[in-house]
Amino acid sequence: MQMNMEAVFREIESFRDEMVNTLIELIKIPAISPDSGGEGEYDKAQKLLEIIKDWPFDKIERYDAPDPRAKNGVRPNILAYYYGEQGEESPRLWILTHLDVVPPGDLSKWTVTKPFEPVVKDGKVYGRGSEDNGQSLVASLYAVRALMNLGIRPKRTIILAFVSDEETGSKYGIEWLMKNHPELFKKDDLVLVPDGGNEEGTFIEIAEKSILWMKIKVKGKQVHASMPGLGLNAHRVAIDYAKALDDFLHEKYNARDELFDPPESTFEPTMGGNPSDAPNIAPGEHEVVFDCRVLPQYKLDEVLSDAQDLAEKVKEKYKKEIEGKVLPEIEIEVLQRLDAPAPTPKDSEIVKLLQRAIREFRGKEAKVGGIGGGTFAAYFRRLRIPAVVWATLDETAHQPNEYAKIENMVEDAKIMAALALL
Repeated sequence: MQMNMEAVFREIESFRDEMVNTLIELIKIPAISPDSGGEGEYDKAQKLLEIIKDWPFDKIERYDAPDPRAKNGVRPNILAYYYGEQGEESPRLWILTHLDVVPPGDLSKWTVTKPFEPVVKDGKVYGRGSEDNGQSLVASLYAVRALMNLGIRPKRTIILAFVSDEETGSKYGIEWLMKNHPELFKKDDLVLVPDGGNEEGTFIEIAEKSILWMKIKVKGKQVHASMPGLGLNAHRVAIDYAKALDDFLHEKYNARDELFDPPESTFEPTMGGNPSDAPNIAPGEHEVVFDCRVLPQYKLDEVLSDAQDLAEKVKEKYKKEIEGKVLPEIEIEVLQRLDAPAPTPKDSEIVKLLQRAIREFRGKEAKVGGIGGGTFAAYFRRLRIPAVVWATLDETAHQPNEYAKIENMVEDAKIMAALALL
């Protein structure tokens, strides 16, 4: 086994330049969700299939989730199988990465290169999607390629999953696969989601907080700002409500759990605005969005109920009848919701295997913990399939000048290969 591992690691090292080139080719293709104004992942999936078409995978399957907003009306999900030493009867290891990326954001902040014109500089590959999730996607590919080249059948069948829609909720990705193709998943599968971690590669995520994105939409009556009594300023109502909600949620849901970083629930107002386009217009509409990351001990239904109860109190405070209509109106829209499942047990096989690989091949002790969420792992935990999130990342995801460190890509590929062999 030790000789096999050393040979595999050398083979992965030999792919360094090819790995960089593959990452560059993938970064060049924007794969932005229609939810964010993009065409989806179709072109990137086609490129990936072109790259691996001659690789000796035992089976490659493609599952297209229908989405009329996306290019060719689909959001592709690809599964590539490399069987273990017992063929299809081998125990199975999933490595899941996602094809989609977030939008570039403020282009003026990209000072190294343009988002989809990747460059290599100082041992890093710069570009949108380089670290999130291109680095791990390429690492998983070449972990398997090394085994193929050496003719090694691993202890575990490796299923590489390249899925859509991670960045905007997974409705057309892993969630769609689990709903429409439950036969793909087995209770004794091991699952690695290389989409979170730290710079040392010593953090293994086994738990996530619940996620709730709420949009609060307030309606009043637009009026000239010099005559506020003739209308109802939705902006004033919204900021009053938002401040009251912020204070209330932090006070009520104040428990701490040191498994997580940060150890408490978070409630962040992140977006807001109204159609007022002049200083002298008191707007009749205003919206505020909250990003809530809630410890699993709390129920999101209760958070939503509290938000609604507070909305009723604020409506009563500002209650006014204008032209036969009672104002303000306050509507709470759920943009995204993910109720946290039970954590992956600390003593589960995938946790112990990953800790062993990091200890033996990096000489480091990895700790387990929780994050604000969310990743694919939550969907597997909901099926009671143990899953971990791990990678070696500088955490530049979603930022301008996002990059993937080449060394991390190569070294993580070695750990991925080791998980299939140990």
